[in-house]
Amino acid sequence: MRILLIGKTGQVGRELISALPAVGDVVATDRAQLDLADFQAIRRVTREARADVIVNAAAYTAVDRAEREPELAMAVNGGAPGVIAEEAKRLGALLVHYSTDYVFDGNKTTPYAEEDPTGPLNVYGSSKLAGETAIRSSGCRYLILRTSWIYGPHGSNFFLAIARRALAGEDLRVVNDQTGVPTTSDFVADVTAQIIGKDTPGGVYHAVLQGQTTWFDFARAIVDGLGAKVRVTPITSEEFRAPAKRPRYSVLDNSKIRKDFNIISPRWDAHLQQCLLDARGKI
Repeated sequence: MRILLIGKTGQVGRELISALPAVGDVVATDRAQLDLADFQAIRRVTREARADVIVNAAAYTAVDRAEREPELAMAVNGGAPGVIAEEAKRLGALLVHYSTDYVFDGNKTTPYAEEDPTGPLNVYGSSKLAGETAIRSSGCRYLILRTSWIYGPHGSNFFLAIARRALAGEDLRVVNDQTGVPTTSDFVADVTAQIIGKDTPGGVYHAVLQGQTTWFDFARAIVDGLGAKVRVTPITSEEFRAPAKRPRYSVLDNSKIRKDFNIISPRWDAHLQQCLLDARGKI
């Protein structure tokens, strides 16, 4: 199996570099080699790769900045996946693409299933939903994995930001009225490798860890895990005043991926402990 990995230097992409060779020969690109805002480059690179599976781990992920750059966010997250999907169909390849809990409006109080109605509240969520729609409309074989609150010991993410500030002795004020599922990038990569190594019918699946928490409780768990002696104060979303509105509740139901692929999702706090160990000396 020949695999084209787009976005090898992102959070999930870095983990995929390690996970995917177990199931195939990997050709990987970074942003310097393939800018997803350049649709002609996408066509050229995908055609040259002649892959059996295309894994798109690249995206515009700056949720707040997307409010100021809606055209760029929509091009990268909405337009580019559609072009990749067209090329996947032409090649007869499976397209694996990652989406987000932010395609939902947060009005539910129980976990979102794959078939629940979407209703993004911000530009980022709208652009990711546009990408999903373009892939579904293309006629290609696809696997869309929605995940949430991605973090790990590399890149730019909530976990590293909180950890670095805590170790620097800074007191923290963290939103306590948004609930979701922190999910590690290595879990998403491992799930990807497991699924594409099987005969998959494709479709949309939620790939998240088990349980749920708020950003505040997530931050407190990080601080406690580090043994840092700083104060963590809960605040409201209104007090935080982020440019992009977030869903108040965006927990994803992962029962479908467990049933169809026997994917066992550990609890989010267990994975946090492992991430703390992996990050020691890197923060």
